[in-house]
Formats: sequence, structure tokens, C-alpha cells
Amino acid sequence: MDGATRQATITTTWETTSGTAGTMTATDDGPDLEFTAEVVEWRGPAPYCFLVTPPEESEWLADVMPEVTYGWGMIPVTGVIGYTEFTTSIWPRKGTFWVPLKDAVRASEGIELGDLVTVQLTIRA
Repeated sequence: MDGATRQATITTTWETTSGTAGTMTATDDGPDLEFTAEVVEWRGPAPYCFLVTPPEESEWLADVMPEVTYGWGMIPVTGVIGYTEFTTSIWPRKGTFWVPLKDAVRASEGIELGDLVTVQLTIRA
């Protein structure tokens, strides 16, 4: 395919526990998700910085996860923050998904713990 990547088109409709309905469609026309979140730290064996998906995006990701996960709920994505593009995998945790922010991405964009950051995510199918 001469270096071209293949991305699935996924349409999901959901209803939240509050009764709000919505539809999201993942296509080749741009990012599947875009949201703004605070940079948080998880202190495991090594501290790491993350963005946590908002409720609506978390519900959509939970719906499409069975179609795109490579195991344990991990979803491979390409992310864009500012002018920096990166690849990573997001994973489910307590009803949300956590987006790891690599040191190189944070340094490139001047991101620090507690900053509000807008990220665009495209699922790599």
C-alpha cells in the first residue's frame, strides 16, 4: 500500500446514565477524538504524566474498544498536541481512558503537570 495506513470507519451511538444520547464517527477525515484535559501524574513504580478522557469520550472509547484493542483494553492511537505528533496506546482505568504523555512530547510543547492540554487522537486500526 506504499506506506498508506488503513483506518476503519466506526460509528457508535450511546446513551449515558443521565439520558444524554450521542453519536461519534471515526473516519479518515481527521482525528477520532479531540478534548482538553488537565495533565495528571500517576505514581506507579515510576511517575508518569497522563491526560484522562472526559466521560463522553470515555463512553465512546469503551464502545469501540472491542473492535480496536490489541489486548487488555489497550487502544493504539496517534496523538497530536500543538505541533507534536506521537504514537502511544491508551488504556482503560475506572471508566476512563488514560493517554500517556511521553517526556519528549511534554518537552517539545512545554507541558507541565497541572496544565490544560488539548489533544487530538486517531485510532490506529
